[in-house]
Amino acid sequence: MEDILSFDFFILDSIQQSMRCDFLDSVAAAIGFLTTSGIIWILLGVVLLFFRKTRAAGIILLSALLVGFLTGDVLLKHLVNRPRPFVVNTNVVLAIKPPTTASFPSTHSTLAAAATTVLLAKAKPIGFVALAATIIIAFSRMYLYVHYPTDVFCGLLLGTAIGLLMLWIAKKVKLENRLNGKS
Repeated sequence: MEDILSFDFFILDSIQQSMRCDFLDSVAAAIGFLTTSGIIWILLGVVLLFFRKTRAAGIILLSALLVGFLTGDVLLKHLVNRPRPFVVNTNVVLAIKPPTTASFPSTHSTLAAAATTVLLAKAKPIGFVALAATIIIAFSRMYLYVHYPTDVFCGLLLGTAIGLLMLWIAKKVKLENRLNGKS
């Protein structure tokens, strides 16, 4: 476990030393704000509900976000209770207000990956934009020093798995057929 923590801090400290600047602080803070609680993904899911062609994608996306939030933020954060990097390394000055929840897993990464997985399967053009956004979001969590790389990586894995699970469930219950009045 000590090797993982050393690796995590090596990555975080390398980012801080090589990239940290006022401009990127502002950009990363804005990204964090726009994606807090998955709000951007929730809004996208709601918009998808308004169109028959994308209604199933909206339902699956919103379901994946709910399961991702409950699994990552409500369950795993409390079970693992990992302190955030800035709590362990108090020498870093944060560009944002310090989050008060535990570090593992990164909820921003979990929700972004869940949304992207669903969108790549159901709304490819939006999915590719979401994939780029997910990469930026995941990196911003490390840049801001609020998550370890392993928090982000595990959040991405968790979100992807949840997205795939929700797609599988939707297929099993024939969601698209039901929405289109087919058996």
